[in-house]
Amino acid sequence: MSQPEAPKIEFPCQYPIKVMGYACVEFRDHVHSVMHRHAPGFDQTQVLVRESSNGRFQSITVTITATGIGQLETIFADLKVCEHVQMVL
Repeated sequence: MSQPEAPKIEFPCQYPIKVMGYACVEFRDHVHSVMHRHAPGFDQTQVLVRESSNGRFQSITVTITATGIGQLETIFADLKVCEHVQMVL
């Protein structure tokens, strides 16, 4: 049985990236640094930060103007190198 094909994304587009990790300054700084490097000019007022119920973890959602698959793959790879990052969606 063949697998369904993934939906195609038309670039450029608004693309939300959600990063989950340990709630600390280093985590937030790393996410912002990666976004500034690979998606300069992203709207910092649209960054959404949510705390876990116990405050140990955070999720940060950043919406960027994605220009292509290569850009997204690079962002995901760079986000994952930080020890404080647990998951990138």
